[in-house]
Amino acid sequence: AVIDALAERASDFDFPLIVDPVMISKHGASLIDAAARTSLLRLLEHATLVTPNTHEASVLAGRPVTTIEDARAAAEEIAIRTGARVLVKGGHLAGDAVDVLFDGVTHHELRAERVDTNQTHGTGCTLSAAITARMALGDRLLDAVTGAKSWLTEALRTAPGVGGGVGPVNHLAPLEDGDKRGGA
Repeated sequence: AVIDALAERASDFDFPLIVDPVMISKHGASLIDAAARTSLLRLLEHATLVTPNTHEASVLAGRPVTTIEDARAAAEEIAIRTGARVLVKGGHLAGDAVDVLFDGVTHHELRAERVDTNQTHGTGCTLSAAITARMALGDRLLDAVTGAKSWLTEALRTAPGVGGGVGPVNHLAPLEDGDKRGGA
């Protein structure tokens, strides 16, 4: 019901809508039922940017996403289905952490070294929130995504290590020295 209400109102939004679908966990477990998935697809039609992980991108695109090439193809398919720009988060792919941004015309591969940590709880939500904040401060999409990814890498690297299981990133991680705006 919440997703339906948001989808209904989203057509009147006069600001960029960033949607992290949060439909499948990093471990591949479904987090929403079929009715909610249908509602989510309606919401995504109003999004400026959709930020699925590889499991979510697989479902949204109707194809497996196990490589960077798969992420590129899935991003295009999701863009066609929703009209949104798409950032497929590649944290679950092998090798470096490579996210694929499709802006409707060009694919951008955003690479970062993989940080060896189990302090990864909420990384997708944190990334989409950082992108939203940077866009609210005036960044264009590519700059917002690049800056947010850079910040998240530092937040992973400096995670506090609290709790006994998968913990949070360091949400107080400093920004790049060159960032004069003072916000993520």
